[in-house]
Amino acid sequence: MVNPITLKDYIEYSPGSVVSKTLKQNPAGTITLFAFDAGQGLSEHSAPFDAVVQVIDGDGHFIIGGEDHNLTDGQLIIMPANVPHEVRAEQKFKMLLLMLRA
Repeated sequence: MVNPITLKDYIEYSPGSVVSKTLKQNPAGTITLFAFDAGQGLSEHSAPFDAVVQVIDGDGHFIIGGEDHNLTDGQLIIMPANVPHEVRAEQKFKMLLLMLRA
């Protein structure tokens, strides 16, 4: 059975941590929820696939190919394959990541 979920309520913040929850994974890609506590983040890295990020709660800071982007609740951005990027939580926020492999 398939049931609808409310994304921002489907993952909880954890003090001093980044929490992730994989919703779906198959050969075409993954769908993952993240909750970042304030001051947390993901260090610069790149991935061999395009990725779509949508902020679902709060505000997130993204550096993609050296360019700063501040996204607020409801906004999304595409991170191109093989381009270095990082995520910073100046305040706590939640995001949905869709990794497109195919």
